[in-house]
Amino acid sequence: MGATEDTIQGVCQSCHTGGPTVRERGRVSLMAVLCDPCWSAYANQLAIEEGATAPPQVDPDPDDVTPYEPPTCSDCGAAVKHYRTNYDRWVYLAVEDLPAKDVAPRYRWRLQTLGGRHSRVPVEIVAVRIRGIEPLPSDPVWPAHRAVCLTPEAVQEAEQERAADPE
Repeated sequence: MGATEDTIQGVCQSCHTGGPTVRERGRVSLMAVLCDPCWSAYANQLAIEEGATAPPQVDPDPDDVTPYEPPTCSDCGAAVKHYRTNYDRWVYLAVEDLPAKDVAPRYRWRLQTLGGRHSRVPVEIVAVRIRGIEPLPSDPVWPAHRAVCLTPEAVQEAEQERAADPE
């Protein structure tokens, strides 16, 4: 008797097709079972809505000996933190957490530590946008850099978001 091959393939929840590119998506927990084209469209739309439009982080070359500089905002020059999101896009966050009462809901993020597969050893940190359950006013959240950026457009946008917040 030889080993049997698993021939069960998933079906995309969006376009209802099967194939080798259909798989579970999302880093923190199962978000959906989608094929590559549907996942890409869904993740891109979600990234635009949540403001996770930073370019992917470049992996440094291990043989490169030039000094590494942390990322900075291209508009204001401030230091930012660069994190992967749950849906494999990237977001710039502020370098310090703030109380939730000081950050408009649109800009609130949390950092989630992920363990290795079948292990408790942390291997990655991903940014997860806070939705659904509102944090207490004193709970620390990581604001998107756009909420604390010093450019006039960003300041005006953040002021409008805070004014629209019913809290």
